[in-house]
Amino acid sequence: MKKQVIFLFLLLFGFQTQAQGDQKVSLLFQDMTPLEIKLSYSNKELRKDTNDSTFIDTEMQYKYNGNWEVLPVSLRARGNFRRAECYFPPVKMKVKKSNAKNTLFEGNKSLKLVLPCKIESNNNDNILQEYMAYKLYEVISPYHFKTRRVKITFEEEKGKKIKEHSLEGFLIEDDDLVADRFEGQVLERFIHPLAMDAESSAQNAFFQFMIGNTDFSTAYQHNGKLLYIDKKIIPLPYDFDMSGLVDASYATVNTTLGITSVKDRKYRGFKRDDEVLNGVRSQFLTNKQKLMDIVAAMAGDFESEKEFKETQKYIESFYDILENDKDFQASIVSQVRTK
Repeated sequence: MKKQVIFLFLLLFGFQTQAQGDQKVSLLFQDMTPLEIKLSYSNKELRKDTNDSTFIDTEMQYKYNGNWEVLPVSLRARGNFRRAECYFPPVKMKVKKSNAKNTLFEGNKSLKLVLPCKIESNNNDNILQEYMAYKLYEVISPYHFKTRRVKITFEEEKGKKIKEHSLEGFLIEDDDLVADRFEGQVLERFIHPLAMDAESSAQNAFFQFMIGNTDFSTAYQHNGKLLYIDKKIIPLPYDFDMSGLVDASYATVNTTLGITSVKDRKYRGFKRDDEVLNGVRSQFLTNKQKLMDIVAAMAGDFESEKEFKETQKYIESFYDILENDKDFQASIVSQVRTK
């Protein structure tokens, strides 16, 4: 009886924490309808090897309540790998507070805009797969980035010519906003993973295993941030384009982990008490239908039916492991890191 009371308290507390965060979500991220936007700039100028304080100024048009609005924005390329490898580098967007006031973008001074990497047949589907990963993590942890799909008309300035691209993309809120929702702060320092909150760390590790991502480090904050909330250190993951779920053409394999394909899974979580691992396993099993529903809901958005089915099967294959005691022991429990 005592255990049931504790479980119900934790469950209720979890819902309250989720609700607390959701109440402070900015207007931009309250609507999941894809936002239509128009941008015009030079990829060549954006990709220039400048420091992080160098931005180019342009205007973004966006469709809101049936009308096209204009918002001045400043852009720079982000991500060293994708800046070098991608035709469309991902974008860091700054919006002046005065320009955003009384608009859909109010409260968002800094945003990330994720774009397809290359001009190829499955470029937009890769974006949907990465966006899907963010939506899956929303179910797993209350501490997550809010995202908003965008349908982009991009007029690429190439000298005196203009080349138009129709792209899928999505916006990601700034990490400070995630921290603010929970009255916490963002940490910018090395912290050993075993000093982080056990449950949140295991949730993150299970999630990364689910999507087949090894391109992250919580200690060094590679493709992740750290939040300090309620005296707990909590990992906040992002950038999942190198995962097996996305299976991007440009993804590289970390062969030092004993894998030969980005679709190979490798558990990268640190050793935790069995109670923690089994508890997080139960959470994922309990939320299986919610997660599979998120995947299924995006079926009609994919350009390739084959690509969608492979995406769906990839998540199902994670549950094949999780639902089998022997496979769970072999693939997760016995693979935990100690250093």
